[in-house]
Amino acid sequence: MATGFSDTETFAQIPDSFFRRLLNEIDDRDELKVTLYALWRIGNMEGHVHYLRSQDFAACVPQPGPALEKALKRGSLLRASPPPPAPDAQAEPAPLYFLNSPRGRAAAEALVKGQWQPDPTGAMPALPERPNIFKLYEDNLGPLTPLIADALQDAEKTYSPEWVSEALGIAVKNNKRNWKYVEAILRRWKEEGHAKKQDRRNSQEDGRRYAEGEYADFIEH
Repeated sequence: MATGFSDTETFAQIPDSFFRRLLNEIDDRDELKVTLYALWRIGNMEGHVHYLRSQDFAACVPQPGPALEKALKRGSLLRASPPPPAPDAQAEPAPLYFLNSPRGRAAAEALVKGQWQPDPTGAMPALPERPNIFKLYEDNLGPLTPLIADALQDAEKTYSPEWVSEALGIAVKNNKRNWKYVEAILRRWKEEGHAKKQDRRNSQEDGRRYAEGEYADFIEH
């Protein structure tokens, strides 16, 4: 019997169109499995290009071929292959699978044009372990309240996990352990842009900017 979901795990983002259309249309269990697996696995990948190989789907369906064909026909997934290899190549490159999203379509088109090449070892990127936003808050700022939980849920929809983690780190470093301080940092990054390796000030300057600048009203001194 399943023990339920924990408060320390992350949750997958599923497109609204899956619930509005695909969930009612898909009547094959294996097709549903490979579709959900692709949404979850690709959604947790890092880097610029996100794809899967057919063997990767064996984690949810031992023989995924027929289910993948159905997902391709439905338009949930895309399949693309690199340009034909040189005449002396030992084997044809295996096709790759992408989500049928703007990012997936762009990656598939670029692959066909030879603008990038998949990892020749066939290795799939490791799934990053990311604490969810509630655990990040409790580990860095303190116990959750219902109001803070609502604010965190809103932030999770607006900002990337990397931004939230980095903003929390700045708050801890500057001993400003309250959510309004973190939120002010995130809002500023969203409005003015956030370049991780450009125009970076040291932590003392960051603290003065947020504690004494235009967001001073949000900070508890």
